[in-house]
Amino acid sequence: MYLNSIFADPVRTTKLIEIAKSSLQPLLEGAVLYTIPLTIISFIAGLILAVLTALARISHIKILQIVARVYVSIIRGTPLLVQLFIIFYGLPTVGVILGPFTSAVIGFSLNVGAYASEVIRAAILSIPKGQWEAGYSIGMSYSQALRRIILPQAARVSIPPLSNTFISLVKDTSLASLVLVTEMFRRAQEIASRNYEFLLVYTEAAFIYWVICFLLSIIQQMMEARLERYV
Repeated sequence: MYLNSIFADPVRTTKLIEIAKSSLQPLLEGAVLYTIPLTIISFIAGLILAVLTALARISHIKILQIVARVYVSIIRGTPLLVQLFIIFYGLPTVGVILGPFTSAVIGFSLNVGAYASEVIRAAILSIPKGQWEAGYSIGMSYSQALRRIILPQAARVSIPPLSNTFISLVKDTSLASLVLVTEMFRRAQEIASRNYEFLLVYTEAAFIYWVICFLLSIIQQMMEARLERYV
């Protein structure tokens, strides 16, 4: 019905084409200036946090294990949107005021850190104990064996699931629009609110998200194929 009404009215078709063309640049700017940087920064910060959390989980220090478990439990047990609202709207009530982009980075980083830590922890535990013993047998300490033998092998195992986490993060950044970050989906909302062509504009934004994720999927497949040569 919607498509029939479009093709039956040449004037409306021309108008929709003009809207699609005019909205493409703002959407791409939102993706390049906010969505992609937000994804990269949050993933790098989250990955660092994930490694530290995973090491704390397998540590022999009880307090570190407890802190890491509580952190992972809280983040995995609450919605990401609620976490973003607490950081951006809740913290100012106790005197902690953060900008929209900073709040989004913190929220996404904490979320990635919790989920990725379980991936990294599982990858570390998947390495045979004989690898540890081999390191000890040549005089390595725990930290040396971890850094030189275990973590490189765990990195190879964890790259595929971490790549999926990165791709999911690209889509999750659309939630940043709710804490006033003018990323691509926020731009789409602003454009659609002016011309009322919600289906067209949101479909255009969805297509751009798909293109980004599709390109990342190709890169992921290339990385996996390269890593398989060392298995």
